[in-house]
Amino acid sequence: MGRRYHGVAASDGIAIAPVFVVNAAVKNVEKREDVTVEQELSKLEDAIARTKAELQQLYETANQKLGASHAQIFVAHLQILDDPEFVGAIQSTMQTEHVNVEYALTSVTSQLVAIFEQMDDEYMRQRSSDIKDVSQRVLGHLQGTSRASLAALEEPVILVAEDLTPSDTVVLDKNLVHAFVTDVGGRTSHSAIMARSLGIPAVVGLGEISQAVEPGMTVIVNGLDGEVIVDPTPDELAMYRRRMEEDANQRQQLQALRFEPTVTTDGHQVELAGNIGGPADVDNVQENGGEGIGLFRSEFLYMNRNAAPTEEEQFQAYREVAERMAGKPVVIRTLDVGGDKEIPYLDLPKESNPFLGYRAIRVCLDTPELFKTQLRAILRASHYGHIKLMFPMISNVMEIRQAKQLLKAVQSELRDASIPFDEQMEIGIMVEIPASAVIADVLAQEVDFFSIGTNDLIQYTMACDRMNDRITHLYQPYHPAILRLVKMVVNGAHQHGKWVGMCGEMAGDLTAVPILLGLGLDEFSMSGGSILRVRQLIRDLSYERAQALADEALKQDSQQAVEELVAKWSSH
Repeated sequence: MGRRYHGVAASDGIAIAPVFVVNAAVKNVEKREDVTVEQELSKLEDAIARTKAELQQLYETANQKLGASHAQIFVAHLQILDDPEFVGAIQSTMQTEHVNVEYALTSVTSQLVAIFEQMDDEYMRQRSSDIKDVSQRVLGHLQGTSRASLAALEEPVILVAEDLTPSDTVVLDKNLVHAFVTDVGGRTSHSAIMARSLGIPAVVGLGEISQAVEPGMTVIVNGLDGEVIVDPTPDELAMYRRRMEEDANQRQQLQALRFEPTVTTDGHQVELAGNIGGPADVDNVQENGGEGIGLFRSEFLYMNRNAAPTEEEQFQAYREVAERMAGKPVVIRTLDVGGDKEIPYLDLPKESNPFLGYRAIRVCLDTPELFKTQLRAILRASHYGHIKLMFPMISNVMEIRQAKQLLKAVQSELRDASIPFDEQMEIGIMVEIPASAVIADVLAQEVDFFSIGTNDLIQYTMACDRMNDRITHLYQPYHPAILRLVKMVVNGAHQHGKWVGMCGEMAGDLTAVPILLGLGLDEFSMSGGSILRVRQLIRDLSYERAQALADEALKQDSQQAVEELVAKWSSH
C-alpha cells in the first residue's frame, strides 16, 4: 500500500503522474568573515544584474503567454531589487559585519520575511513570498546555480514543493503540469488559487511531503479529498484510474452543456457568468460556457507595480476582454482597494479596521483624477463590446450620485473630443454592506443593476473577519440573516424593474444555488470551473420548487437548519 498524506483539498480533480520536485537549487550558506568587502559588494552587484535580466525575460514570457495582469508579478520582483531597504540592508550587513554576500543576503531576507509574516494585513503577509522568491534567485546566481525552469517542462508531471512561488506558477503549462502538491498553504494561498484558475487538482498544507518524494516517483493526487498517495500499489493505481475516467466522463458530459441555456425544468432562465482578474482569465470562462463576465476585478491591473496603470494600459485590457466576449456582457468593477488589497504607491493610511475603513469607492471619490482615468478607459472600451460599469462598497445614495456625477463629466469630455463610447452603458453597484441591502429599494432607483458581494456581506453581517481562523465557524453563508438580506436586495431591485446578480463565492456554492434561485437571483457569477456544474444543477431544478425551498429557508433559525433543509429537499 502506498504512503498516504492528508492535506487541504485546494482544487478539485484527480491526477496520476511522475513527481517533479521544485527545489531552489541552492547550497547551504555558511558565514565567512575572512572576506574583502569590496569584492563581496561587486559579487552582489553582478548577481542582481543577472537576476534582473532573468526576471525581465520571465516578464516578457508571461506577458506573451498570459497577458499583462499576470506578468506584473515580475515587475514587483524587479522593484524589490531596486528597493534600498532590501539591497541597502544587504550592503550594510556586509560592510558592518565583514561577512560574505551569501550570508548577508540570507540574513536580511530572513529578517524581512519574519517582519512581513507577522503583519495582520493578508496582502502584506503574501509579500514575504515575493521577497523569498527574489532572494533565492539572487542566491542561485551567487552560487552558480539556478532554479529549475518550470517553463521548460516537456513531459506531464505533478509538481511537489515546499511552496510554489508566484513566479513559478505564472509560467506553467497546464497541459504538462497535472497537479500541485505543497508542504504549506491553504485554500487561499497563491498556489491553490492558481490551481483553481488553471483547472488542475491541488493538495496543499501536507507538511514535509517535498522531503518524502524523489524526482520521477509516481504519485496520486486526490484534490477531491485532500489526499496524496506516494508510490501507489497496482491496485491503487487501477482504482484511481477508474475514478479519473469517471471524473473525465462527468466533465465531458458537462461540456455538452457549454452552449446550452441555463433554464429550469419549468422554463425559468438565469445567466451564469465568470469572475476574472484580467484578460488571461477569459479563456477559462469561455471554455466553461460562461454567458458573460459578472465581475472583472479591475484592481488586479493596479497591483504589483510602482505606479497606477495609465489610461491606455487600462483601455487595452478592458477592450481586449470586451472584444473576446463578443457581445456578451462584461461587468467591470471600478477600483476596489483597501481592506486586504494594499497598493503601496497609493499611500493609503494604516488603519486598525481596514475592512471598515478608507477603501473602494471611498478612495475613488477622494482621488477624482485617479478615478476619472479609470472611467475614461472603461468608457472608451465600451465602444468595442457590451460593457457594464459597477461601483464597489456603496453604503448610501450620495456615493452613487457623486460617482455618477464624475462619470457624466468624463462622458462630456469624451463627447467634446469626439471619442466614441456606449451612451447606454448600464451602471450598477456592489451590494456588500448590510445598510445597502436594507435600503435596496431606494438605491435601485439610482442604478440599472445590483451585484451582491457575499464575501463581504457575510463578514459584515456576522461581525466575522473571514481571515481570522479562530472564528471561521461564524462565517456562515446560509445563515437566515444572510438569506433575508439577499431577499431584500432582490425584492428592492425587482420592484423597480432592475436585475440582480451575485459575484461572491456563494454564487458557485451548490448548496446555496437552489435557495438563491428560489429567492429570485437573475445572474450568478463565479470562477470559470464552477459554471457547468451549477448549470447542470439549475437545469435539473424546478423554479417553483426552488421558490418553495427558499421560503422555507427564510423561516429557519440557523445555518445548520438550512443545510439540513437543503439536504432533505435534494433527496426528494
